[in-house]
Amino acid sequence: MSTSYDVKFWEIRRNATCKKPSYVARWVVGSKEKSKTFRTKALAENFMSDLRQAAKRGEAFDLNTGLPESMAKTADAGPTFFDFARSYVAGRWAHSAARTRETIAYALLSLVPALVRNLPGRPDDEDLRAVLREYALLPDQRRGELRPELKTALGWLEAASLPLADLMEPAVIRAALDAVAVRFDGELAAPNTVRRKRAVLHHMLETAVELKKLPANPLHSVKWKPPKSAGTVDPRTVVNPAQARALLEAVTQVGRTRGRRMMAMFACMYYAALRPEEAAGLRRQNCELPDEGWGLIVLERARPQAGKRWTNSGETHDERGLKHRARGETREIPIPPVLVAILREHIATYGTAKDGRLFRTSKGRPYSSSAYSAVWQEGRRLALTAEQVASPLAARPYDLRHAAVSLWLNAGVPPTEVAQRAGHGVDVLLRVYAKCLDGQRASANARIGKALES
Repeated sequence: MSTSYDVKFWEIRRNATCKKPSYVARWVVGSKEKSKTFRTKALAENFMSDLRQAAKRGEAFDLNTGLPESMAKTADAGPTFFDFARSYVAGRWAHSAARTRETIAYALLSLVPALVRNLPGRPDDEDLRAVLREYALLPDQRRGELRPELKTALGWLEAASLPLADLMEPAVIRAALDAVAVRFDGELAAPNTVRRKRAVLHHMLETAVELKKLPANPLHSVKWKPPKSAGTVDPRTVVNPAQARALLEAVTQVGRTRGRRMMAMFACMYYAALRPEEAAGLRRQNCELPDEGWGLIVLERARPQAGKRWTNSGETHDERGLKHRARGETREIPIPPVLVAILREHIATYGTAKDGRLFRTSKGRPYSSSAYSAVWQEGRRLALTAEQVASPLAARPYDLRHAAVSLWLNAGVPPTEVAQRAGHGVDVLLRVYAKCLDGQRASANARIGKALES
């Protein structure tokens, strides 16, 4: 243990950035600044009094923990960040969807390797992420045999991981924020990715406070703003009806039968504004397809895709309830005759799976996102000009859903009805699609001009 007798004490400071009052005790050991946050000023004062008494007795202070020898010996270091991360994942596993588990793990792939001491023999970052992804962040019953080449990486992480309590240090919590702000290759991460990872870190630390592993959430004590993410749909991604029809026709020309089997799934995203995971879970019994006129889709379940290690079934898709809906709640979507005809033809040609699912491969497997994305990109190249292909126009299959909702709003369908069909709240709907409401400016200008003339 490296120690020093050079100790200086600073005044207790109130956290001005905290929503709840908290107080920071600050001192310096050697050249290292130390701090500890408390919920009340009295607790902070008592702690600083203990430090000063130890200094008067002539005790050496540990350079790593900042504590005098008497306190360092009796202090409960608590769990390491790595240990707490593993218990956090295990605690949330049973109540989280597969995609949520994957999101948590993805954030920890950035955080755990960053919050470590500089011990010799650090393995490659890819090995550290591999041992987390394949073994350490899985519940005991989901773990396989640890690959021999990863045993060294696991042992190093267990030895090097910082104590969870060290995150109360501003420098350490900033290191955590820096870690979630970059990709694995060191480039800046997309704003939405940063926000998701920070949200995982925030919830972890709130859980630590709740379990009394930390006195306060250290994120509240640092000034750090996540990058702004786009909260609205880019109107450049939205296709018009003619372009949508051309794209659906082009998709049928991709491959021998692959594109034709997928076309009706893409049509559901455009004509019914289904999310991809909702289309993946669509069954024949969810569809009313009359010979003439409008039909109806009654959504019950979705089948989001995640890595096999994160799903309950061990497959790439798990069934779950609808997004933003209570368990067992359904959503009704009237569908136009054109989609009714497409679905009737699809069922007549390809039938359904044993459970009634409409969309699957020739071998009965669900489509992976990479498979239908590849078909979609080939369809774009067939249907669009070179300039359009290079643009954001319908860059992803999900953009068909954006096009559908934009079309409904611009057609004058009341936002409450659009929100119900699309599975949004009205406030979210109007915020997300604010830039896609064509023709509203001219109408607003006319109303304002008329009012000014009166």
